[in-house]
Amino acid sequence: MTDLVIRALDERDAPLFDTLPDPLDNRAAHRRTTHRPDWKRVALRDGVVVARAAWWGGPDDAEPLNVNWFDVAEGEEEAGAELLRTAPWQVGLELTLPATWREDPTQHAAAEARFTAARAAGYELLVERYLYRWTPQDGLPERPGRLTFRAEPDDSVFFDAVRRIHSATLDAHALRDIEEGGLDQAAQSELDFFNWCPSPRDWWQLAHTEQGDLAGIHIPAHNPSGPCVGFIGVLPDQRGNGYAYDLLAECTHFLVDQGAEFVSAATDRGNFPMAANFAKAGYPVVRERINFEVTRG
Repeated sequence: MTDLVIRALDERDAPLFDTLPDPLDNRAAHRRTTHRPDWKRVALRDGVVVARAAWWGGPDDAEPLNVNWFDVAEGEEEAGAELLRTAPWQVGLELTLPATWREDPTQHAAAEARFTAARAAGYELLVERYLYRWTPQDGLPERPGRLTFRAEPDDSVFFDAVRRIHSATLDAHALRDIEEGGLDQAAQSELDFFNWCPSPRDWWQLAHTEQGDLAGIHIPAHNPSGPCVGFIGVLPDQRGNGYAYDLLAECTHFLVDQGAEFVSAATDRGNFPMAANFAKAGYPVVRERINFEVTRG
């Protein structure tokens, strides 16, 4: 086997990135994503691309936040591992896969090749997630009318609410943050992300019961790819009443009232209650996302 050449791209040779066939159709998954040419890297053998990766960040970020496009040619798992291993940015890896990848033999093999390469490069699985995309043809979910929603300008109120919500969470990212730095870190990480998003801070809303008790929060958002359900959280002492659906319905209506023509969302595959609420609200699963993290320690 000939020697491997790994190199970064620039605007002049950016089209080289598109020469590797992809049975998982990353181009469709990232049709609304902008990748900077200088944050793309390829591995070549005899001048042919056998592995590629694109790092991603917001328009104002000086460094990428994650790798969100990574694929390898058949039998080139080690080339893919070396591509990730030698990159100047050691950040999380997000693999976006068709919803059918588990059943389709070709897609399954392509996904497993990426998993193998990622693990060889020092990444470990964090979580598998459902990706949703609601459009008007799915129908607006009915508002139950049980909760009262209002904005709240005080960040400390949201910090306290998120902290309480994460004290009994199923979310893998939050659990990782709690393990690393406790509930304060987990809550602050959530708020930092939504302050980073280009959507207005005054979109964040508290939800109260008829008795005036705080039931939960919802954060409608715009990430760089468009409108999304940012955060749905019910306080632990209010669970068991089905309020997560109320929050999701309100979040969807809110974004549509702001002009959204679609709404993206995600939840962990293991978060069965939230997945059931997305199904009830008419959100179809369009793809899946597999999150890997750089091995710690």
